[in-house]
Amino acid sequence: MRMTRWVSVLGLLAALTGCDEADGERAARVELAPAWELTGFKQPESVVLEPGEGVLYVSNVDGPAGEKDGRGFISKVSLDGRLIERVWLDGLNAPKGLAVASGKLYVSDIDALVEVDLADKSTTRYEAPQARFLNDVTVDAAGNVYVSDMMDDAIYRLTGDSFGLWLRDEALEAPNGLLAEDGRIVVGSWGVITEGFATEAPGHLKTVSIAERSVASLGDGTPVGNLDGVEADGRGNYFVTDWMAGALLQVAPSGEAVLLLDLDQGSADHEYVAGEGLIVIPMMNDGKLVAYRVN
Repeated sequence: MRMTRWVSVLGLLAALTGCDEADGERAARVELAPAWELTGFKQPESVVLEPGEGVLYVSNVDGPAGEKDGRGFISKVSLDGRLIERVWLDGLNAPKGLAVASGKLYVSDIDALVEVDLADKSTTRYEAPQARFLNDVTVDAAGNVYVSDMMDDAIYRLTGDSFGLWLRDEALEAPNGLLAEDGRIVVGSWGVITEGFATEAPGHLKTVSIAERSVASLGDGTPVGNLDGVEADGRGNYFVTDWMAGALLQVAPSGEAVLLLDLDQGSADHEYVAGEGLIVIPMMNDGKLVAYRVN
């Protein structure tokens, strides 16, 4: 692994912090320090907090990302970096994005959304045969579950027991990470894919109005990276991972991006546990989780 590059962001203005420099609650300084590292995973793609138990769930692809081989599984990890259960749930294909809501764990699995009851591990599969590469998952304030289809410029939605295509728009530019907030979905765009996972120009953050299903760029659309996970930082900005470059970024509402961590390729769909000041990043190619404390 390359040496991690610590970045202290000292000179960010209100556009990045969303506050006046004199606001003591929103100091324009970001410091990250290593907290823990945990190995032994099989292509970990996503990590999500279950706030009731205070534990993390981790998706393991364990094989080709688009192959229905039944090898995928979910792991359970403590917030201090202990492996509670390596195979908490198995029998999945290539699980990627995760979300937790109302006692359920939602898992994207190529062309299906799997709903897992956290109390007894019973599962319900919502199939989407036309989907090509379901990826990240998020839940809005009304309980609707959204899933990105990275290879089809699409987003699917589960409302009640109905799961189907909600939006298809080329402007999404290979949507990967999703974050529901304030009547909209913030989308981490990979960028227009040319071959395999290559892009001529990397993507940037976009927004989708839930009411209107309209797509817009966050900021001026300046390329940021091949974006994967998207998490709010609690100060109006976003912690975002770049899978191809191997990086953790902070992106302001203006679209301006600042590099926080220089990692290996494969930094995937992370979790920010605000109450712990903890960012947990799945390193998909390295088979491990890395965690950092945020000041």
